[in-house]
Amino acid sequence: MILCCFCIWISCGGNTRGSHETGIPNSRRGSQRGEGGSERADLECGARNVAEALRLPHDSSRAPTNLEVMADSAAPRPTVLVTGAGGRTGQIVYNKLKERSEQFVARGLVRSEESKQKIGGADDVYIADIRDADRLAPALQGADALIILTSAVPKMKPGFDPTKGGRPEFYYEDGMYPEQVDWIGQKNQIDAAKAAGVRHIVLVGSMGGTNPNHPLNSLGNGNILVWKRKAEQYLADSGVPYTIIRPGGLQDKDGGLRELIVGKDDELLQTETKSIPRADVAEVCVQALQFEEAKFKAFDLASKPEGAGTPTKDFKALFSQITARF
Repeated sequence: MILCCFCIWISCGGNTRGSHETGIPNSRRGSQRGEGGSERADLECGARNVAEALRLPHDSSRAPTNLEVMADSAAPRPTVLVTGAGGRTGQIVYNKLKERSEQFVARGLVRSEESKQKIGGADDVYIADIRDADRLAPALQGADALIILTSAVPKMKPGFDPTKGGRPEFYYEDGMYPEQVDWIGQKNQIDAAKAAGVRHIVLVGSMGGTNPNHPLNSLGNGNILVWKRKAEQYLADSGVPYTIIRPGGLQDKDGGLRELIVGKDDELLQTETKSIPRADVAEVCVQALQFEEAKFKAFDLASKPEGAGTPTKDFKALFSQITARF
């Protein structure tokens, strides 16, 4: 079983990877020109060029002009693939992209037909195993961005009785160890994305990776944070623009209600603010696609308790706080 995103306290989430429906139209191609198509295309092209000129400098205090509105509607929407779309965090990201269809063309990647049906069974959901590099190309063909939310997840050994005290023991299923999923599987995704010309990769990892003796590494003898960190470094060295998000413990709570906090090098683990709702992590993933300030950045992510602080709305400002590249 593969999880959407591994949380600090093993708040685990579900399935991973993708699919190979090949009949999805390529959003970059646009529609074929019919009668009057050439004239419309010229108008759209001109509007985009004018809008680019008008956007510099940008004045947020005024309403957009008709030309700017026309250019924005004519501009192609980026196609975004979400891997681990069957997991709890992955589903939220996929659904957020689908809800913003005026901004994005969403695709999902899951590991099984069951996972595909769980998130609606749409044609834009691919089925593939991220450990098999050859299976990833169809889902990434024509994609502009990739959001990686795949992770190995340990299972609890049967027979544990919490009433008797002690600690549960964990194991990984054969073929599902962190080395195979969080290292090889994520490396495969990065390589396939680079080969496909993807222009931005958002990778969701976990806090705790600076400590090789972190308790999560001992679960099932998997060294999960070690392998996650190795994949993060591989992405940072890939040459593809990236955003690496390392959330704290994941909570199944509503998003948009808390002030978000960014940090580096696991500093937040020494504070009281070391958890975050999955919905807020998902929102940060989507927002990272929209701001240059999020590129070539790596950061820890947590939230203040609801009611403490001001809910984060300005994501450009949030990303601008971050200086760490890894």
